[in-house]
Amino acid sequence: MTPPESMTCIEISTPGAADVLKPARRPVPRPGDGEVLIRVAAAGVNRPDVIQRQGHYPPPPGASDIPGLEIAGTVVAAGPGVTAPRVGELVCALVTGGGYAEYCVADAAHCLPPPEGYDMVKAAALPETYFTVWHNVFQRAGLKPGESFLVHGGSSGIGTTAIQLAKAFGAAKVLTTAGSPDKCRACEALGADRAIDYRREDFVKAVEEETAGRGVDVILDMVGGDYLPRNVKCLAADGRHVSIAFLQGAKMEFNFMPVMLKRLTLTGSTLRPQAAARKAAIAAELRATVWPLLSEGRLGPVIHATFPLERAADAHHLMESSAHVGKIVLIA
Repeated sequence: MTPPESMTCIEISTPGAADVLKPARRPVPRPGDGEVLIRVAAAGVNRPDVIQRQGHYPPPPGASDIPGLEIAGTVVAAGPGVTAPRVGELVCALVTGGGYAEYCVADAAHCLPPPEGYDMVKAAALPETYFTVWHNVFQRAGLKPGESFLVHGGSSGIGTTAIQLAKAFGAAKVLTTAGSPDKCRACEALGADRAIDYRREDFVKAVEEETAGRGVDVILDMVGGDYLPRNVKCLAADGRHVSIAFLQGAKMEFNFMPVMLKRLTLTGSTLRPQAAARKAAIAAELRATVWPLLSEGRLGPVIHATFPLERAADAHHLMESSAHVGKIVLIA
């Protein structure tokens, strides 16, 4: 399984719109200590890829400048110190960059076996969203059985994952927002107790009605901007708010008094720059607690569309249109 010297990849030729994504030839990367080289079969497309392409999310030190944060494929080489996965095994992996390519290096501890019955497209749609939701909703916010949960952007890859995981782990009520009646129906089909069309309804009022004025225990927010003070109104006493993105801006002035009066916790994270050991711990928890549910078919990724690797720009156009429900995947 000796890899070739060069490979096709997708470069960001210059920061800008989707069409700056261009096929290119580059040397195949070599795995270092604790790393494996994967022949990529499929790579997930995520909102951070779009933000990187626009020039607003540079890769962390040492990471590839090629976009792509999750992949699935075959291990073809292993660096020093790697005992698993072995050469020849199929894996899906969280990576810090380099996924839009025929070959990609991954930390061995960030690789997981595809769940039973999964092809490479479904497997590639798992790592970024499942690592993100598990870390933020369950590790950081500590969502517990019997609690209530609100996720914004329920039809996104993160949203469809969060709805299913919250339900699977015993949330008493799962609420979400989405931008059309069709998207709301899709969210409810995945297990949301109520999907709120934010273009037609005030989600603060809807949450108040759904919770009899109590509010929700946990909110996962990727919108930011003026959603933050509105989210604070939606939280119950001792509620937890987790920010993972700021599609409407990272700055907002609001009254902090309700945070103190309701004893709220405001937290957040970005996954990509976190320490390798932290991501390895997330991978281990996912393998033990979530992967069996995936293998049993009790939850799983929603695949909206696939594109050949060379059509990455088309995949980004679709991502930015927000016309999709679930995940977009590139096939290498």
